[in-house]
Amino acid sequence: MDRHIRISPLDNVAVVTKENEAIPFGHKVSLSDIEQGEKLIKYGYPIGVATTDIKSGSHVHTQNIKTCLSVVTEYSYKVNENIYTNKQAATFEGYLRKNGKVGIRNEIWIIPTVGCVNKTAEIIQRTAMENYGHLFDGIFAYTHPYGCSQMGDDQIYTQKTLAGLVNHPNASGVLVLGLGCENNNIEVFKKFLGEYDDERVKFLITQDVQDEIKEALLIIGGLANKISMERRQKINIDRLIIGLKCGGSDAFSGITANPLCGRITDEITSQGGSAILTEVPEMFGAETILMERAEDEKVFNNIVNMINNFKEYYTSHNQVIYENPSPGNKAGGISTLEEKSLGCIQKGGMAKVTDVLEYGDYCNTKGLNLLTGPGNDIVSCTNMTVAGAHMILFTTGRGTPLGAPVPTVKISSNSGLAKRKPEWIDYNAGKILEDSNMENCSKELFDLIIEIASGRKTKNEEHGYREIAIFKDGVTL
Repeated sequence: MDRHIRISPLDNVAVVTKENEAIPFGHKVSLSDIEQGEKLIKYGYPIGVATTDIKSGSHVHTQNIKTCLSVVTEYSYKVNENIYTNKQAATFEGYLRKNGKVGIRNEIWIIPTVGCVNKTAEIIQRTAMENYGHLFDGIFAYTHPYGCSQMGDDQIYTQKTLAGLVNHPNASGVLVLGLGCENNNIEVFKKFLGEYDDERVKFLITQDVQDEIKEALLIIGGLANKISMERRQKINIDRLIIGLKCGGSDAFSGITANPLCGRITDEITSQGGSAILTEVPEMFGAETILMERAEDEKVFNNIVNMINNFKEYYTSHNQVIYENPSPGNKAGGISTLEEKSLGCIQKGGMAKVTDVLEYGDYCNTKGLNLLTGPGNDIVSCTNMTVAGAHMILFTTGRGTPLGAPVPTVKISSNSGLAKRKPEWIDYNAGKILEDSNMENCSKELFDLIIEIASGRKTKNEEHGYREIAIFKDGVTL
């Protein structure tokens, strides 16, 4: 293997693949003399400007590069000519629900309306698993600290998030667990659910019964008997929705794991399926690439609004929009937000952007959907779950055990992580740098996705890593 990788022939920096005394593994080396003020190019696009003269062969990082980003940017629409022809769809073994949606798991979810009943939900979950867990894929409680003492958008974020979980097709049965006096009480919350199947979704107000544990177990017992009869059947992949996420990135995330996911995005969307790309702050600096792939001018304008509104969210809190990358990202060799963003959006492949979703919206459009939301790992994973993602492809260079309510497929960007943390990692994209290539790995990962959609458990499922987090931006009473 070469000592460095040049991603695009336009690049004037490369990524070091063998550590030396001067430049750490995964960091950047200059390929030519670069003058102060000159743009540094990676992925074929600027990732920042030089803050000093940089000699050829020098370490390029935060000590000699700064962001090019500014708060205000003007965008112009260009007609997108990138059109995919649908292929014959692959199939997986999933569950066809009464409302026409498709699930890839047969589970019971317990959803508290308010944090006051979190422990009650956990007790119910443990006891119910002992009695009924062997009959299907499991029973899971998704606790959170909200549902009361919230105002305005914060309460709506909570209600939309919880409603999205209740309506998620991976849950064959749901128990909505309320206290009774909370702002988000069950009668108020029902307004956010829309139409629901009362044989699938059950409610319990704990203040209204003498023994809430006993009552909940009776309800779950009824759900368990019904859903234990569910059987998988052949489903076309055009019904599959994947979410795309990167967390704990390193310099190889944008070279191996993220482009590999981009291949999967292109394959699934070309077969009529859907993909969701979120983490809006990690689009800053690369947003024009996504805008150029907008299906039409309406989608283009929605992308512009999504980007500008999130920039305004930052500035309204007196925060600079480039307060990123994280310390872990920097340790891994990522110097600026543009560099991180250009690597991040590789997960979207070359697919057309067909829709832009607000926080808490459901994905109803085939193709690549952009979802409004932050980059925080568990908040964005929850957001994509609520949007209907059946599973999440989660790339990482530094590693994390985190898992969403849906199968969370961990894809390592380097082999060292895969060897060090085999209980976290489902697929090693680091092989692309060694004894394999992008084509072979994309076929392997696609086959793994079909297996997971058909019931194979991911590492987060095997080890019980499942949780949620809800976006918050307001006053707590």
